[in-house]
Amino acid sequence: MCGIAGAFGRDAPDEARLRATLAALHQRGPDAEGRMQGPLGGQPLTLLHTRLSIIDLEPRANQPMRRGPLAVVYNGEIYNYREVRADLEAKGERFATQSDTEVLLAAWQAWGAAALDRLEGMWAFALADFAAGTLTLARDRFGEKPLYHAWRDGTLYFASETRALAAVMGAAFVPDPAQVKRFLVNGYKALYKQPATFFQDVHELPAGSRATLAAPAWPAPCRYWRLAFRPRRMSLAEAEEGFRERLLQAVALRLRADVPIAFCLSGGVDSGALAAVAQRLHGQRIHTFSILDKDERYDERDNIRTTASALGCAHHEIETSTDGFLDRLAAQVAHHDAPVATISYYVHALLSQAIHAAGYKVAISGTAADELVTGYYDHYGFWLAEMAGRADFPALLEDWRQSYGRYVQNPLLRDPLRFRDHPQERGHVYLNRATFNALLLEPLAEDFVEARFCDNLLRNRMLNELMQESVPVILHEDDRNSMRWSVENRSPYLDRALAEFAYSIPAEHLIQHGYAKWPLRAAVAGLLPDPVRLDKRKRGLNVNIDAALDRGDATVRERLLSPSPIFELVDRAAFERFLAADMHDNSFSKFLFGFVSAKLFLEHAAGAAQGRLAA
Repeated sequence: MCGIAGAFGRDAPDEARLRATLAALHQRGPDAEGRMQGPLGGQPLTLLHTRLSIIDLEPRANQPMRRGPLAVVYNGEIYNYREVRADLEAKGERFATQSDTEVLLAAWQAWGAAALDRLEGMWAFALADFAAGTLTLARDRFGEKPLYHAWRDGTLYFASETRALAAVMGAAFVPDPAQVKRFLVNGYKALYKQPATFFQDVHELPAGSRATLAAPAWPAPCRYWRLAFRPRRMSLAEAEEGFRERLLQAVALRLRADVPIAFCLSGGVDSGALAAVAQRLHGQRIHTFSILDKDERYDERDNIRTTASALGCAHHEIETSTDGFLDRLAAQVAHHDAPVATISYYVHALLSQAIHAAGYKVAISGTAADELVTGYYDHYGFWLAEMAGRADFPALLEDWRQSYGRYVQNPLLRDPLRFRDHPQERGHVYLNRATFNALLLEPLAEDFVEARFCDNLLRNRMLNELMQESVPVILHEDDRNSMRWSVENRSPYLDRALAEFAYSIPAEHLIQHGYAKWPLRAAVAGLLPDPVRLDKRKRGLNVNIDAALDRGDATVRERLLSPSPIFELVDRAAFERFLAADMHDNSFSKFLFGFVSAKLFLEHAAGAAQGRLAA
């Protein structure tokens, strides 16, 4: 796990910009740094790297790494590097390191871009082929690792983070007001529905894509993989066993490291399942880290302690804290170089900090289980719409009423027949957007759109969340929060074999007896305590905005209403009235956090631009 940056084209960054870029990437890779500059196909090439040592801790595995005519800077992990290495050794290849980086280079030498199909892991890399005179940029299938790029005056620049991208360019980026308005009105689920970032003229290489350049140019991404819903005939038992087999393998691969591994543990089945599999089936002596909150709506301590006690693992608890909320959030926004998406990720940063303080470099989390095998309240409604023709449909409705139906708060989801009767209904996704749009000086003219990945109502919704809405944002926040503290985040549910199998399971097997996410719950029967495995309530990592932000405090109100670039987008008087509103509605609370986060971002960006001009 590392930080990368570079330039390909007319501009060869000078020493000051090189140092500034490496400094911007230092927390991503505090263990070593390296650089390479020279011609590629007659054009200047710069490759920069900072290393967080995880596999093969020796200096021999530092980057940029060269093998024959190839050189690479790479951020990520190839989890199946041992198997790929064995295949290459059978062909006569010999290796000078024990690193996955050298395996990546050797695989590329052997198979070219087809090597990507053989790799399981997460990656963002820039690979130079000096014999062919080409540069290839690539990202992993789900986009776990970031890769930003920008073009200026005949040079392509790229980096793991926008602040490193600005440093290697010697530039200050201008915020994109459309993206800020999108975030405020439609929320975080709107951010990846189009190729945009929070800065103008800054882009991300799409997940599951690569771009090969024979000369400096704007990258034209070529998609090498896309998840699809391909249901096949199978019994419930086959679905359960198939999911279990692939889950165990996904966890086993992500336990490969030459440093200790921590587990993020919530009170739900997603993270508990990973910890249970690692400890009970793979013999891993695990350490778990959990955030505890006093608010009953989000307090998961009973489930967390049940899991930790049953597994007998070394357990660490961190209480949520709202002390110095605005200052802590401002520092987080400055590091992200973007608004923090939700208050959940403000809290998540406390977890990453604690994992780092305890001496860990790797953390495993439960990202994307919901999007693989159902987990959100609306999934149940979409599933009921798909099951509406079954003879036992009245019993299925009663299962819902005795499970998720008891906890759902979103008013549009309280009707279990909503999606049967109105299959195109999506008002719950951008809830109260008209209210938030009215707070802008110029309303955002973007209604909800949903990509068509397949014809199954439930699976299409889940694929939208996985590829465009929820998971890309979660991965972005996970990466920034963990790498701020030099911690690598691993997500076993984002395993190709596991995901492809999950999307081959017929929809009827996903929910059983009122339990969503059934293939996962069945997979860890006997491993995870039943009070956790069979808990039907979904809480999630969260904090009450009023516990973090005292709206009655004159100093807080003054800071929120102080002159700011945000009021070039938001009507200050209208927002002042909103600030006095009841925040019991969760969407109102989310908007208030989004406003604060966006305000801090725009102020930070303005300050950074002024600093660049002064320099």
